[in-house]
Amino acid sequence: MKKPKKPETILAHDEGIGYAGAVVPPIFQNSLFTFKDWDAIDEAFDDRLNSFIYTRGKNPTVKMVEEKLAALAGGEKAQLFPSGMGAISAAILHCVKAGDHVISIKNMYGPANNFLVSYLKPKFDISITFVEGKEVSEFEEAIQPNTSMIYLETPSSAVFSLQDLRKIAVLARAKGIMTICDNTWATPLYQKPLEIGVDLEMHSCSKYIGGHSDVVAGVLIGKEDVIDSISVREYEWLGAKTAPFEAWLLLRSLRSLPIRMERHQQSGLRIASFLAAQPKIAKVRYPGLPDFDQRSLAEEQMTGYTGLMSFQLKTDDLDRIKAFVNALRLFKIGVSWGGHESLIYAPAISYLKELSPEQFDALGISLGDMRISVGLEHVGDLEEDLKQALEQIE
Repeated sequence: MKKPKKPETILAHDEGIGYAGAVVPPIFQNSLFTFKDWDAIDEAFDDRLNSFIYTRGKNPTVKMVEEKLAALAGGEKAQLFPSGMGAISAAILHCVKAGDHVISIKNMYGPANNFLVSYLKPKFDISITFVEGKEVSEFEEAIQPNTSMIYLETPSSAVFSLQDLRKIAVLARAKGIMTICDNTWATPLYQKPLEIGVDLEMHSCSKYIGGHSDVVAGVLIGKEDVIDSISVREYEWLGAKTAPFEAWLLLRSLRSLPIRMERHQQSGLRIASFLAAQPKIAKVRYPGLPDFDQRSLAEEQMTGYTGLMSFQLKTDDLDRIKAFVNALRLFKIGVSWGGHESLIYAPAISYLKELSPEQFDALGISLGDMRISVGLEHVGDLEEDLKQALEQIE
């Protein structure tokens, strides 16, 4: 048996679909595929999951990206979606039915929270138990006879707390409960939930996988039978088509993913250390810091860290907070992250609009909490930008 290829090699080579020796595969920008005769298309419909019939189902450009991401994550199969939220909603819908109970970490991606609380709960009588998620006992105590899904995101949104994926997966599997993990922060390079027992791994490909802030996409990765079921139901029936051009952009981005992540990690560690030393900052939340409260778990289930973190200013005065944010020049204000550019965002802006005051208070964040995405600029310039902005806080 040949030794498996390393991630850098998997991502740098495009195999399986050649065209006149082109080093970059073409974009298959066609809506349908034709067949030579009745028997040929008849056979294709007998194997719809692996046949090119109509691009709402399968497309060669999309398939190449799915195969790379599945190999990178250690999964059997992947399904691309037109957004990360499309992948999240499809995964949840696959796991639940009317009247079920689900367990989720409370610091989850805001729109995913809304999908559970504002859509599934009233429409389909889904009950939800939110837990902090740092202790496995929280999940064990929350399980009910009708629990069908546990939703994880590690590190979690805003507060960057971790969940013990291995122990939670063992607990869930023993009870017949499906597990979903949003692994966007770590990427499949630095954390592999599937290899330690999680059922479905999700990524917003708009973030590090895309890496250039020019594509919106998502992906689900898991066992072949699970992904196949999602492909013919939640993906195809709900019309969640991934466009060939977006898939081609992802194919381009994957070639540089390992080297980009090395830079994000190096700069992220330096910026986190810089922020931790600033007297006007109360705390820094970043799993890569030596004094991170779950550092041992981070070292156990991650092989690296990235460039997204949060920190809390030592003030809740909105004028001072605005003065700091508005003084930044290299850190642009924006809602996403994981691209080549550095960004800053105050989670309170959207959370206060999306969540009730009680839900916001339960997240454990304040107006002074800032989320930054460290991009690919020179890290010294980024430090200087943060330093001069902090000086605006009187």
